[in-house]
Amino acid sequence: MEYTYIDRIKAIKSEKKITNDMLSEMTGIPLGTLSKIMAGISDSPKLSNIVAICDALDCSLDYILTGIPENTNNYTLDESEMTLIENYRKLDKHSKELVGIVINKEAERSVVSDSVENTRRKTGSGRAVILGRESLRQSAGLGKRSIGLYDLPVSAGTGVFLTDTESVQIKIPQTPQTDGADFALRIKGNSMEPKYKDGDILLVEECDYVEYGELGIFILDGDGYFKKYEGDRLVSLNPEYQPILLKNFEEISCCGKVIGKLKRK
Repeated sequence: MEYTYIDRIKAIKSEKKITNDMLSEMTGIPLGTLSKIMAGISDSPKLSNIVAICDALDCSLDYILTGIPENTNNYTLDESEMTLIENYRKLDKHSKELVGIVINKEAERSVVSDSVENTRRKTGSGRAVILGRESLRQSAGLGKRSIGLYDLPVSAGTGVFLTDTESVQIKIPQTPQTDGADFALRIKGNSMEPKYKDGDILLVEECDYVEYGELGIFILDGDGYFKKYEGDRLVSLNPEYQPILLKNFEEISCCGKVIGKLKRK
């Protein structure tokens, strides 16, 4: 099916939920004239009217007239880049996938980002303070990168008060899983056994909420917990521990989502 400029205008109007009355007001085109254009009755609509319609619909005149999407990249390629693109187009599907993997991994390796996030804790006097955390996320060659490790800031048992313990930098393997980690935590306790044991180092993605059923790091009235979130409660994987009902706490916050753990050596 060959689409006309009218079809493309109608498609954009429908997508943006714009009626002929609304478009008439937006363009200043009389409703009768606009209706004739949209019905295809007007054989030679004024170019100024079509331009006004394009402006109102926020689309290019070239797209309306030819159907060719506007190039919004605004990239200027040098000779070497154009050569790469020409060679890329000669590759088969498998080769293109391999090239894509290499480019994505090299782009990730070249990026060094510092992530500074605050988590809220409660002091003995009830005054809220900010415990700053800074994560160094960088590629370190040979498939390794540095990450901040916090020792005992949370408990996998009955809870432990957060302290201003400084982190140390450790090297972790750079994989698709570990790339999502912003910091690491060493836990104590057995409430998350058998999957997570005392002394395990968790990989944590910084965020202020987790979805139902996900594992997270939570602060309840100043105490840190590593638990599974189930709506109105935090649950241990070890059945010997009772659920922690959130209604029993005044201050509740999430520090991050647990996305894995480091293998023990």
